[in-house]
Amino acid sequence: MLTAPDTRQTTALARFKQGCVIPAHPLALDTGRRLDERRQRALTRYYLASGAGGIAVGVHTTQFAIHDPAVGLLAPVLELAAETAAGSGAILVAGVCGDTAQAVREAELAASLGYDLVLLSPYAPLDEDALIERARAVGEVLPVIGFYLQPAVGGRHLSREFWARLAGLESVVGIKVAPFDRYRTLDVLHGVCAAGRTGDLALYTGNDDHILADLVAPHRITVDGRPVEVEFVGGLLGQWAVWARTAVGLLEDARGARGGDDIALRRLLTLDGHLTDANAAIFDAANGYHGCIPGIHEVLRRQGLLAGRWCLDPAEELSPGQLAELDRVHAAYPHLRDDAFVAEHLDTWLA
Repeated sequence: MLTAPDTRQTTALARFKQGCVIPAHPLALDTGRRLDERRQRALTRYYLASGAGGIAVGVHTTQFAIHDPAVGLLAPVLELAAETAAGSGAILVAGVCGDTAQAVREAELAASLGYDLVLLSPYAPLDEDALIERARAVGEVLPVIGFYLQPAVGGRHLSREFWARLAGLESVVGIKVAPFDRYRTLDVLHGVCAAGRTGDLALYTGNDDHILADLVAPHRITVDGRPVEVEFVGGLLGQWAVWARTAVGLLEDARGARGGDDIALRRLLTLDGHLTDANAAIFDAANGYHGCIPGIHEVLRRQGLLAGRWCLDPAEELSPGQLAELDRVHAAYPHLRDDAFVAEHLDTWLA
């Protein structure tokens, strides 16, 4: 049963609802594709030093394969991040997946390690009714963030009614909206509004192709003939696994734009195209996102945070032409990078 939240978790929930940058944490491996603890810690330190409000571990960017008991990395990776972030005040989000039994076990593991929330992946062979019951069961262990995952990396279409039902669960405190599809994004917004949860359920963009436009736009949804406004308060993103220092500044600017700063709004709408173009290269949109994780790794490798692009699956590598695209966006958008910040602190993070 879900116990009463302690002071730390209460504070984390309040910060989560207010909104922040939450990078999706990659997995640092060595040449033998074993966990590189030194660089894994360095990544966590980088995100915290960047001003991120939290980290999400065990999610798609961390590679879903770590959830396989044969791989044996879920507990070590979750524990390493929690230890490194101890005392920082960062929101700890654990990705959980699988059927109800697996998801509950993973949530219990996360709770035992001090995690505040779980991001509940739809990456499971369950229908919508079963997904709702799984969320209800996991919510007995830790508060839940729902997750609309794009089909190219294991997600699937979920109805507007599903999102209304999910938002109606008291234990669901947020939704990561990442279908990379404006129609399906609207399904989530309509569902949240229909459930009457616009005041206490936090929406986080995971639409890496539309980040800044999501963050600056107030959305007005008509429910029973009356307008209801809902907005994204932050981002939980694989894209924010790179250039995290810049991401923190962009979210602050987005808050200003939503508050009426027209200059900030115009600037961010231009930067939205730059960030989307950069993301297309990093996430390998041209090849169905095959190279998205090694693309993230390559950016971090260039900064010295990772030693290489290695993934658990040796076949998971950059697509043909992706490296040239990464070179192009690296040169085209220096204002999106945080290379100088990383260079200044890298030795400390790696110590």
